[in-house]
Parts: sequence; structure tokens; C-alpha cells
Amino acid sequence: MDIQTKAVLAGTVKDSIYNSVITPIYPTSTFRFDRLGQHKGYDYTRSGNPTRAALEENIAALEGGLGAAATATGMAAITAVMFLCEPGDHVITGNDIYGGSYRLFKDIFSKKGLSFSFINMMNLKEIGKAIQKNTKMIWIETPSNPLLHIVDLQSTIALAKSKGILAVIDNTFLSPYFQRPFEFGADIIVHSTTKYLNGHSDVVGGTIVYNDKKIEEKIKFLVNALGVSEAPFDSWLVLRGIKTLACRMETHQQNALKIATFLESHPRVKKVYYTGLKSHPQQALIKKQMKGFGGMLAFELDTSKISLDTFFSKVKLFQLAESLGGVESLIEHPWTMSHASMGPEGLKASGITQETIRVSVGIESANDLIGELKNALGK
Repeated sequence: MDIQTKAVLAGTVKDSIYNSVITPIYPTSTFRFDRLGQHKGYDYTRSGNPTRAALEENIAALEGGLGAAATATGMAAITAVMFLCEPGDHVITGNDIYGGSYRLFKDIFSKKGLSFSFINMMNLKEIGKAIQKNTKMIWIETPSNPLLHIVDLQSTIALAKSKGILAVIDNTFLSPYFQRPFEFGADIIVHSTTKYLNGHSDVVGGTIVYNDKKIEEKIKFLVNALGVSEAPFDSWLVLRGIKTLACRMETHQQNALKIATFLESHPRVKKVYYTGLKSHPQQALIKKQMKGFGGMLAFELDTSKISLDTFFSKVKLFQLAESLGGVESLIEHPWTMSHASMGPEGLKASGITQETIRVSVGIESANDLIGELKNALGK
């Protein structure tokens, strides 16, 4: 089946009693045993729930994986994956990853015995140099948040496999509609389902998708033991959101390209970061591993011509808020908002400046959105 069909139907048929078209919500915390040692597949909702199982089957089908584990938040998914590492292990990741991931790695897990190398992941030679005898994992975020740097999945994953290192991909920015890392040999894919998969800014969640039985056993154990599984109602909301993934992603992309093109021509904008622009320096790699460009972009405001406060005071259709991937357009300032936890040193190393503005382009009228940006930027 095409991904559009999978998004609507995969894993969703769970009601054999009444044949409901929409997957039921099972809000129960526990399940009755038929007799000692015998039940109907579920015993306690933290360990497993039919509604969550439907979501997991659906996302696994979209990514082309063996299975998935749905978690309470995106950060819960990342946390569970990091528990695959033991004290003394080393992890390689980008210096321009999501601020919450950076904080978790640097301020939490580095104090629990793990070591991290935050490097330029666009440079394969630099990745090779960073590999140590105790390197357990390479954490890849592509496109990166928010500057949309592209990591070569095929080459990086091949390098990891040659060294027996786990390759984990955060695929939140593109969703499986525009990028499927298992096609390049990834071991694990992580999503914040809060974002594009759910797509309606009304629930938080995460997922871990895997393609190996041994990894499945470890992930299922960790999600259950850590208590980070997704609640049934939240699982149902994400499953409902996924049904419109294909049409939403197409509209996000169409709008983002129009807005990026407009911004690139504006005299009060220094630079635009968007994978759909010809000016993006990694076009060959984008065409090789991405099936589309997505709805995220960033740009550098020329604050010698207009202040940040003046600009942000004039945007209303673009709501000033963190998060991304919803049907509504959001705009934010990474330096003081989504990536503030990286600190000035980490921000500078990533390439984020005080003039960087991140935009999650929604599905509203592109003409209305561009009109507002014209007004906000001024003549």
C-alpha cells in the first residue's frame, strides 16, 4: 500500500464486536485475567493497551519498521533510547540538534556516565574521527533543528554499521511521508509525535520505531520499566491525526516553499534556510534521501534594519510559540526559546544566532501568511 493508504488504515481495525470504523479508546488501567496465567493479550495499560498498539502498528507501517513503542512525549522516547547505553559508553551527535535533546545529553546523561561528542555531522570525516573504542551510538537529526543541515544517511549509517555502532535517526522534521531512514539501514527511528504525525497541537507524544527483534525486546522492556508509555486517549488522538498526514504534509510544503521564496527576496532578511530552495548548499543529498522538503524553515533577520521586538509585535497569523508541525503557523526565536538551554557557547557552535527566527509553516492560505510577513518586515 502507498503511505497515504497506510496512514488511514494500518493497524486501525481493532473492533471485532461492533465493527467500528474508528479505533476504539480503551481507557482501562488494568485487564481481567480469564484464569491464572491466561489473559487476552493485555494485563496492565503501562505494559500494553489495544489503542496504543493500534498507533504503534500504524507508525511502524509508515516507517517500514518491524514495530514501534509509543511514548508519553518525544523526550520520553529519546530518554528510553538513551537507556540502551551503559555508563562508560560514548555517543556522537550533531552540534545543531534540538535544544531539548542537547540538554538531555549534556546536562543529564553526561552526569550518569555517558560521554558525548557534539560535532558537525555534515562532515563524514569528522564523524569518523570522533569514533572511539567505546562509541555505542550515533544520534542523527536530519534535517537539523532549526538550520536544516542535512546529514548523509547512507554514508553515516554505513560507517556506523562497519564499527558495530547503533544508528538512531530523529525523523520528526520530515515525518515518514518525506523521509524513511530504514531504507538507508537505520537501526532506530525516533519521532516527537506531538509534531507532524499528530499535526493538530492538541497532544504530546513520542515513538520509537525499530527494525530488529533484539532491539524490540530491549525497547519494550525499557518503555515499560521506565513508565514512559503513551496514554490510551493520547494514542487515539495521534492515530486520528495521522490519517491526514499526507494531505497536510503536501500543503505544509507548498506553503513553506512560497514563503521561503518570498523571504529570500526581502531586503530585511539576510539568509533563508529551507531545503526546497536552490540556494540550499546540499541539493544533491536532499534529492538522494528526501522525498520532499517539509514545512520547516528558518531565516536571519537583519536587525540593523528592523528590531526583533518590532517584527514579532506585528505577526498574529504566525503565533509566537514553541513546538512545530501543527496545522497552524508558529514562529519563534530559538536563541531565547526552543534552544535557550544550549547556552551561548552551544548556540554559537550550532550556527544559531540572535537573529535566527524559526518558522513552522501551517496549512493556512499562503497569500495571507506572506501578506502578514510583508507587513511585519515593513518596506
